[in-house]
Amino acid sequence: MTFLVSCHCGATKIQAADIPRSAKECNCSFCARTGAVWAYFAPGELTFLSQEDDRTYSASGMNRHHFCGCCGMHTWGDSPDWASAYDPDGSAKEGFTAGTVPEARIYAVNLRLVDDLDWSQITVEKMDGRNNW
Repeated sequence: MTFLVSCHCGATKIQAADIPRSAKECNCSFCARTGAVWAYFAPGELTFLSQEDDRTYSASGMNRHHFCGCCGMHTWGDSPDWASAYDPDGSAKEGFTAGTVPEARIYAVNLRLVDDLDWSQITVEKMDGRNNW
């Protein structure tokens, strides 16, 4: 079953084939201010239907936060696939060392921008980005 992510004014619309069963809520200095809840997708799993005034912000150059230039909604992001190399507590997974930047990238959409989402079907994991990265 597909779902649609849409900013407030409708200038940015993103579609995914499946409703996620899990998502992450980060408390880093950026995510805590936006209030986003992120569902993650591999490259090619999202369809960008419209991005009329897409703007990008990146404090690090690695993590790119996209938002609508018309209404300001934080719509999606793309970054290295940090979960492939690090556990939620920030420790490196087996086979990786601290400081590793994964080569693979991952996409995230802000589930707060999905109308009529059944939140009872989604497990939201709290991520301590403020202290772990």
